[in-house]
Amino acid sequence: MNCNFTIHITKLVLAPFLLALTFVTMNLAHAETTESKIEAAFNQGKLPNLHSVYATIGQQTISEIYFNGQDESWGQKLGEVNHGPNTLHDLRSVTKSIIGLLYGIALAEGKVPSLNEPLLDQFSQYSDLKDGSGRENILIEHALTMKMGTEWNENLPYTSAKNSEIAMELAKDRYRFILDRPMVSKPGEKWTYSGGAVAIIAKLIADGTNMSIDAYANEKLFAPLGISNYEWAKGADGEPSAASGLRLSARDLSKIGEMISKNGKFENRQIVSSEWLHQSFQRKSELEPGFYYGYLWYLAGSKDKQIIIGLGNGGQRFTIQPAYNFVAVTFAGGYNHPNAWKVSYKVLTDFILPAAKKHLAK
Repeated sequence: MNCNFTIHITKLVLAPFLLALTFVTMNLAHAETTESKIEAAFNQGKLPNLHSVYATIGQQTISEIYFNGQDESWGQKLGEVNHGPNTLHDLRSVTKSIIGLLYGIALAEGKVPSLNEPLLDQFSQYSDLKDGSGRENILIEHALTMKMGTEWNENLPYTSAKNSEIAMELAKDRYRFILDRPMVSKPGEKWTYSGGAVAIIAKLIADGTNMSIDAYANEKLFAPLGISNYEWAKGADGEPSAASGLRLSARDLSKIGEMISKNGKFENRQIVSSEWLHQSFQRKSELEPGFYYGYLWYLAGSKDKQIIIGLGNGGQRFTIQPAYNFVAVTFAGGYNHPNAWKVSYKVLTDFILPAAKKHLAK
């Protein structure tokens, strides 16, 4: 089972993206041309394992195209899949970003603790872990920002039990496993990619709402957005994988992006508070020059024209730029290939954005 996505795959040059998105609207006549170019590149082998492309501006579709290809469901082979508008696809680690939204919804309902609460105080069953090692100083915000200060390594192959994500899945008690990792830095000091941090956030939501994370997501996020078709993979212990288990169609994932672009509103209903979105998209860590991390979201661009990004193993990419109501979803099947992210990025920079620039120049 290969669930997540490590940061060494996310080194992106975002300047062309920013330059291209200096527009307000798009001439839909370019959509067919853009799709034909994507198809030609796919047929030439330049976009290996590409499955789906769906991009909108202000809810107007500017590009939508799907391809047949080998696919998986949380590591389980599905064989050749004829991808289309309603086909479910692994989000992999884009799932993490959805968990961030759910914590904000639960927080507004008063069902989860505030971010400055000590994490271990929420788990009385693990009181023995308050052992003077520094774990007692981990706050909930440190989990949301992946700065817990605990040992965690997902740079190893996901076929290895030494990979922390896999070790968590194999553990008798996944939550004790997450919380009892050795301390390697002070909480809040260092960013470390961690599916465990997300799993513990999801546990807080489940405990506070008395609902499984998938049921809570359905009631508070999916159903209000008109999303009825989804799957959420579960581990051997029956727990939905908060780090990587969600499956949605490209169109339905785009609905979440459109809601974010509208400050958390959908059809005049506030789904996620604008205050939470503002907090989520603050730069809490600089991962490399111009590339940041907030509350389970990657961030880039200027603060007034910020680009919000979810990334997942295999080439899954969810890109939102609220200033232009721009949302792009790209699904691919390059699971566990170190350069799989390049396909999704190439689709954006070589096809979707040039069409926008051409229209702008008219």
